[in-house]
Amino acid sequence: MTSSVRTRFAPSPTGYLHIGGARTALFSWAFARHHGGQFVLRVEDTDLERSTPEAVQAILDGMAWLGLDCDEGPFYQMQRMDRYKEVIGQMLAAGTAYHCYMSSEELDQIREAQRARGEKPRYDGRWRPEAGKTLPPPPEGVQPVVRFCNPTEGVVAWDDLVKGRIEIANAEMDDFIIARADGTPTYMLSVVVDDIDMGITHVIRGDD
Repeated sequence: MTSSVRTRFAPSPTGYLHIGGARTALFSWAFARHHGGQFVLRVEDTDLERSTPEAVQAILDGMAWLGLDCDEGPFYQMQRMDRYKEVIGQMLAAGTAYHCYMSSEELDQIREAQRARGEKPRYDGRWRPEAGKTLPPPPEGVQPVVRFCNPTEGVVAWDDLVKGRIEIANAEMDDFIIARADGTPTYMLSVVVDDIDMGITHVIRGDD
């Protein structure tokens, strides 16, 4: 490997730095240092209900105590909202994302019925645009979420440095939410945008 290696530690400030997070930070830091690369610190603070300034400071203090110095950052996702909204707009325009007006209660009912039939509980694609499909009119006063228009064929594949080649069929995955009704991005969008923009080459995390 060369000095182009770039790793990151991206904690969510919803509590103190725990042993699992410290372990991930240590491995990411050590991998970058071993290969002469860069270690980036990014604070994923888009969960407005649970993120706190006290937790941010606790994470920074914990990393300083462990001696895990970063080459770039800390970057804060809440300071990159314009960038996420730009990407969401591009995806909506390209047809790779769409607005969904389904309520959480409706989704719960669908999943309950699917479980009763012995099916995998998942979003049923009710608001997914498709050729020849007529969508219901948007309900008044309801702010939609934005869902990723996941391909229905093919696979997602990557080469894991520990487990080797991993493939997951697209048909097994849902049209997951990339933006909440209040416009804030979910983890699934912001983490990918950040990793691309920041040139992250290796993601080290727990096996979960």
